[in-house]
Amino acid sequence: MRPILRPVMGRLAAGTAIALAMAPAPLCAQAISAAEADALRAQIAALKAQVDRLEARLDSAPAASAPVAASAAPPAQVAQARPASDSVIGWKGGPVFSKGAASFHVKGRIQYDAGLLMTPDSITDRAKGYSNELRRLRLGGEGQLGGGFGYKLELELSDNSVDLVDTFITYEKGKWLVTLGNHNSFQSLDELIGDTGGSVMERAAFTDAFGFERRLGLSAQYRSGIVLAQAGIFSDSADSLTNDADGADGGDENNSYGVDGRVVLAPRFGKTQLHFGLSGHWRDFQRLAENPQRYRQRAYLHSANSRFLATANIPADGESHYGLELAGERGPLWWAGEAHWLRVSRPGLADPTFFGGYGEVGYVLTGETRGYKNGIFGIVKPDSPVGSGGWGALQATVRYDYLSLNDKDIVGGKQNGIIAALVWTPVEYLRFNVNYAHLDYTDAAILAGGKSDYGVDVIGWRAELDF
Repeated sequence: MRPILRPVMGRLAAGTAIALAMAPAPLCAQAISAAEADALRAQIAALKAQVDRLEARLDSAPAASAPVAASAAPPAQVAQARPASDSVIGWKGGPVFSKGAASFHVKGRIQYDAGLLMTPDSITDRAKGYSNELRRLRLGGEGQLGGGFGYKLELELSDNSVDLVDTFITYEKGKWLVTLGNHNSFQSLDELIGDTGGSVMERAAFTDAFGFERRLGLSAQYRSGIVLAQAGIFSDSADSLTNDADGADGGDENNSYGVDGRVVLAPRFGKTQLHFGLSGHWRDFQRLAENPQRYRQRAYLHSANSRFLATANIPADGESHYGLELAGERGPLWWAGEAHWLRVSRPGLADPTFFGGYGEVGYVLTGETRGYKNGIFGIVKPDSPVGSGGWGALQATVRYDYLSLNDKDIVGGKQNGIIAALVWTPVEYLRFNVNYAHLDYTDAAILAGGKSDYGVDVIGWRAELDF
């Protein structure tokens, strides 16, 4: 402003003098007398004095009080002013590209696991001792296409094979969400929580033993207030093999089908968020009895591949199961528990029913809250991450985990487990997880010197990056 005032006033004074000099004689004689000329000079002098005072005030004002140029507007205002057709690049752990209503978010995941399985000396199984693995290496993307349509595509390297994970198309309108493709069939709260959002390294034992997995299907979800309703029709998983000898992936022709549903009530009372869930599932294997079904589970540590609980091969043509969920959170405290029953249909024989469940209590020691949205728990985002004057977020969990694969004439073993976990999140998207588990087995599939009842201890740790 200061460089503008003096030239403007100088031009004003010069222009006035030139106008007076060039005016016609009659006009000069008529307009200019000695007294009037003195008055005009006095006005010009007053204007110059005013300019000097304004310059003095500008010199004494702090720099922060200077007006902000239009080009320095806050980013949010710039984004609002930008036409919808312009491309925008954001960041959410990975780049997010958007143009109008369309978007694409690059996604990835790395999990490195290691652990120590301590068993009785009389066990000679190769699973005991130290082991490590690249648990998951996942790459993909998700985004919006406009008009309510979206998509997600992820490939994962796990167990020395490449699998399709979430691979689907969505359509969302109002309170409805329709999904077509390979996705989770709403089988359990613990199963639906993301791999990097769990409170402990491994999900509840029954989720793996009962064969919970993503499957190809068409589903619909309805969300309104405290109500979430989910239902779908599903076949086998996208990576089921036609020569799957043990039937672990669902059949010899990838033609099984089932119906799955889940209802959640999530009321909130002040600072307390509650969660009540019920799920039901029915599945027809659509396969010959020569391809039997089998239910089994590791000793908590995934890199120790031996199954300490395992049923014999069961000639089965289908299964039905249902589960109950109870959870909640208040500030940094949360709690969760589930019970799940699975009934195996055996033609001509009594149907065994297996049971699994868990209960846990957790607390974020640094004061943050664990996210909760759309019927599942999320991650803990540190309020004071490393690099910004803080130490990140630290959370602790204690869980009791139970599984029984014994019923009727089937003896697959029982597990009673106590698990303690400590998770450190130094910055968002990065976590370090340390777990200890003590597992007591009854009727274990792996014998310890002829005994099937014994206990094992597990120490596991994980580094994970997810964006």
